[in-house]
Amino acid sequence: MLTPKRLNTSAENFEAELKQLLDWQSVSDEGVVNTVKEILNAVRTQGDVALLNYTQKFDGLQAQTASELKVSSERMQQALDRLDSKQREALEKAAARVRSYHEHQKQDSWQYEEADGTILGQQVTALDKVGLYVPGGKAAYPSSVLMNAIPAKVAGVENIVMVVPAPKGDLNDMVLAAAMIAGVDQVFTIGGAQAVAALTYGTETVPRVDKIVGPGNIYVATAKSLVFGTVGIDMIAGPSEILVICDGKTNPDWIAMDLFSQAEHDEQAQSILLCPDADFIDSVQASMDKLLAEMPRAEIIKTSINERAALIQVQDLEDAIQVANMIAPEHLELSVDDPQTWAKKVRHAGAIFMGRYTAEALGDYCAGPNHVLPTSQTARFSSPLGVYDFQKRSSLIMCSDEGAHVLGQTASVLAHGEGLTAHARSAEYRIKS
Repeated sequence: MLTPKRLNTSAENFEAELKQLLDWQSVSDEGVVNTVKEILNAVRTQGDVALLNYTQKFDGLQAQTASELKVSSERMQQALDRLDSKQREALEKAAARVRSYHEHQKQDSWQYEEADGTILGQQVTALDKVGLYVPGGKAAYPSSVLMNAIPAKVAGVENIVMVVPAPKGDLNDMVLAAAMIAGVDQVFTIGGAQAVAALTYGTETVPRVDKIVGPGNIYVATAKSLVFGTVGIDMIAGPSEILVICDGKTNPDWIAMDLFSQAEHDEQAQSILLCPDADFIDSVQASMDKLLAEMPRAEIIKTSINERAALIQVQDLEDAIQVANMIAPEHLELSVDDPQTWAKKVRHAGAIFMGRYTAEALGDYCAGPNHVLPTSQTARFSSPLGVYDFQKRSSLIMCSDEGAHVLGQTASVLAHGEGLTAHARSAEYRIKS
């Protein structure tokens, strides 16, 4: 029997209990950090030699030269050709929807001219090279390939370098097929902190990139945090989360399975239900107990639900929205009447799934919006991965003689106020006598 935490917002100690429930600390201890630092330094200084050594040590891939770590375009095409028709069709449909959605995000350069002829604006350009980390081994995530690579391509990134570990040479065909469909340019069978190092510093074989995106284990996450500043990164993601607000009118089996959909990710994943109806909460609990036996990943779900889940009774839906904004979840389901009206009250959420028929799982694979979302309450200040993450902006300033005359006087006063004489003189030279 499952034993998720039962809370009530009317309880005097509710906020303290909620804070304790939400608390999650990375398991990146000093030992992990020191190991990752050693790997980063070795790859930075020794290049392909260190990369080969770590790949042989951690992945059991007995490549003799670094060139063997590169996956040929022929191998990628073979993977695509080997897929059964349903898998290929699903990948292509998902890719088309993801591409269509992200095309709406693309930003163009802009400028305007003031009355005196001064031109101001912004020039938007794509990053040159992006590194995409894809987990390998027991798990395979072709959906992550689509979600990370397609926005980069829409943004105009010319070179996407994908890294994926291949333990003992085992490479997943759907991952390679997704890379082909998404337009990934190069693929290397490397993983872990050594892959992050190779993308950051470059080796004789692996090109240096400008930004690294994609999920990974604690060694990968730690490596990304340590190289940030030398390269850009997308985010440091915590465990997966789902928060469901339900008015008690949805099939409780649906809600139970929605909660399971995140719990099955790993033992640290968090699933929370907010509902004003105590009887419905009991029904969801009963559904969870009933459905658990059907789940292949039942043990993972059980640990996640018992250690990090909560069924919370709220006073009403207004109260539920207030709690949701405190939690700032990665995924928020509004399983209520008139969900679009309630969605306008949500201030902090990675993605909002509106209505009883909109399962969070649809967003993971094929709805179109990105499934790379802020976790661990970072939705308070972060956004989903998007085209904008692969574009950068340069300010445009072009003064006319009249504009330089007017602005120079203002700049001169401010520069002298800061004690920066050369700044002031530089502006004053353009002021008409």
